[in-house]
Amino acid sequence: MKIQLKSDLRGDFEEMVVEKGTTIESICKKLEDKLPYRILAARVNNKTEELGQQLHRECKVELLDMRTQQANLIYQNSLCLIYLKAIEDVLGHVEVDIENSLNKGLYTEIKGPQPVSAKDIKNIQNRMWELVDADLPIVRETLSREEAIAQFEKTGCPEKMALLCADQRRKNFPFYSLDGYKDFFYGLMVPSTGYIRHFQLVKYKRGVLLRFPHPSNPDVIPEYVDEKMLYKTFGEQSRWGKLMGINYVSDLNKKIEEGGFKEIVQLSEALHEKRIVEIADMIVKQKKRIILIAGPSSSGKTTFAQRLCIQLRVNGLQPLYMGTDDYFVEREETPLDEYGEKDYENLGAVDIHLFNQNINDLLAGRTVDMPSFNFLTGKKEYGRRITSIKGSQPIVIEGIHALNEKLTEELPQEQKFKIYISPLTQLNIDSHNRIVTTDHRMLRRMVRDFKYRGHSAQNTIASWPKVRAGEDKNIFPYSNEADVLFNSVHLYELCVLKKYAEPLLEAITPEEPEYSDAARMLDFLRFFRTVEDDSAIVNNSILREFIGGSVFVE
Repeated sequence: MKIQLKSDLRGDFEEMVVEKGTTIESICKKLEDKLPYRILAARVNNKTEELGQQLHRECKVELLDMRTQQANLIYQNSLCLIYLKAIEDVLGHVEVDIENSLNKGLYTEIKGPQPVSAKDIKNIQNRMWELVDADLPIVRETLSREEAIAQFEKTGCPEKMALLCADQRRKNFPFYSLDGYKDFFYGLMVPSTGYIRHFQLVKYKRGVLLRFPHPSNPDVIPEYVDEKMLYKTFGEQSRWGKLMGINYVSDLNKKIEEGGFKEIVQLSEALHEKRIVEIADMIVKQKKRIILIAGPSSSGKTTFAQRLCIQLRVNGLQPLYMGTDDYFVEREETPLDEYGEKDYENLGAVDIHLFNQNINDLLAGRTVDMPSFNFLTGKKEYGRRITSIKGSQPIVIEGIHALNEKLTEELPQEQKFKIYISPLTQLNIDSHNRIVTTDHRMLRRMVRDFKYRGHSAQNTIASWPKVRAGEDKNIFPYSNEADVLFNSVHLYELCVLKKYAEPLLEAITPEEPEYSDAARMLDFLRFFRTVEDDSAIVNNSILREFIGGSVFVE
């Protein structure tokens, strides 16, 4: 039987002859000496499959290592299963929450009768290594609704049972077993524990960090970075959730079913406004004049910046709002990326000296002929933005490099106030299945791209790896430089985005390369109840920037 095999991300498909019934794993073992990294899954005719999948007819097979989003999530799922099994072996049956990404890993909390100690963590990590070295099978089985509920009644997982009971459309549920430990995971896994060769446990605050490699370097645990502000922000989001009585998706669904959507929106918007007011008051109190705002794609930077300007006006100031896009160098001077294409996200694509000169002149009270970049001609144009500001007037600057000190190196340090914005989801599906922030952002972007830019969901998914690579290089490394972090997430928003995103995702056919991501996102969205009437969302909401109806976005 002939198959078309792609063994490396940048390679081409090559013909290979295999016997019917051959597993993907057996193909990988034959090629392992030629592969740059260990294969964790595969796309078979554009559908992501586990390595145990058998091949029975001619097909296209793309091998996936941890450099891809799909394989990265599979590694995380498998590592979490090993972690949970080790905790049960060391501490017995205790409650464990896998909460959010933090410090180049996952932040988790072990809620036993006693606080987890350094010795406990060492014993758990040693047990994890024992499980990995034993290369034990990770077995997938499908349970009916009744069997799944019985399993959770036995193990005591009320939030999982509530989620399964509420999802009447789903008849079967995926469970994974490891050496007697069984749990529900909606994502895929590797075939055995021996695939998970790189991890680290670190005691952090009240919990434990479960650390693993970054996709950019799959065989190395990344350098530790203490993201204190991120930890604090996730903690605040958790408290907001408790204030609204929403800890898991099942709680959110129940609130909506009981008619509480409007109240959730009002509380969430009030919390956003309260935080924006606090930030504006900090700027006024500290007499800052250079307000720098940065964050990853689909964070809601435009709406946040406009709302911040309004609050600064309430304080008697007249802020000037501007972006950095008008300061691109001439197109022929734009640096190239590794593929020889123009890299507009590179800091070198910005005319840094002109940008700094204009800002300093404005701060000094001089009139400035600010450029407007013509994206058709690829050149800056002048004469249309003759601008000056008063002595106390702040300048609000939004751009992907805004927190990078090299962008503003010629500006007075004491005048800078840096804000990092991102939608940081604390709400999870259940205690062991978290919502990935990058998926949340991609859904926002998908809906916005279709509405305002005429792009299909397929276009958004196809461009996402490049977007993420740019964020890893230009945005995330500078998040700790911020004076404050604004979490732009709304707990309710996935229930709203679902209505807009589902038909876009369903339009992607199995013949298209983006089908595997679309199928994964659709499966994830099925856990959320759909909000059909979103008229309760106010027109200055950050969410309106994506679904439409924003007072700030034309």
